[in-house]
Amino acid sequence: MPAAMQAADVVTTPVVKWMGRVDYELTWRAMQRFTEQRVASTRDEVWLLEHDPVFTLGMNADRSHLLSPGDIPVIQIDRGGQVTYHGPGQLLLYPLIDVRRAGLGVRDLVTALERSVISYLAASGIAAECRPKAPGVYVAGRKLASVGLRIRRNGSYHGLAFNVRMDLEPFQRINPCGFAGLEMTQLSEFVSDVDLTQLAPEFGSLFINTLMQLRQARCTREQN
Repeated sequence: MPAAMQAADVVTTPVVKWMGRVDYELTWRAMQRFTEQRVASTRDEVWLLEHDPVFTLGMNADRSHLLSPGDIPVIQIDRGGQVTYHGPGQLLLYPLIDVRRAGLGVRDLVTALERSVISYLAASGIAAECRPKAPGVYVAGRKLASVGLRIRRNGSYHGLAFNVRMDLEPFQRINPCGFAGLEMTQLSEFVSDVDLTQLAPEFGSLFINTLMQLRQARCTREQN
């Protein structure tokens, strides 16, 4: 492989970072700064983390879906979609990817996020699916993972919320993702001994592999 192509692969293979439990707004602002300041040679990153309890509203979200937030903060942010909840025990995966450089479309990135969850669940014998008109991952009709992205200056941020072992009660205070009556679930309902900090690095690697496979498949299609 030519040296230039090898160098490009190094840049476009994201580095995975475990951030721990961090404040939502501080993390959101950090993603914005990363995206604004990145240059052609900036290596892509994938952030894995948890958040303190917070409800987030998409740019054009209908606030009527926020039913009874109580003492949980509400933040209007710059992704698409409606309202969702983040809290301890939920794994967030934020892909900070130069999608143009990686040769990926937005749909490819959403697919990589959804397929990673579906593949992870399948390894534990759990059948899951995604829905074209309602991004995310579902098990027996209940939502286990949500997806919401923003693309700016060809860079992606925000990403995937994977319910692992958390208090699901706050989801009852909203219409999750704008769907009244949508039931939520989590991995711990199917795998009793699951631990988020142990799951995170394995899941991060699975996402990178899935993303690289989709990238290669897209390149192959474009060459044929």
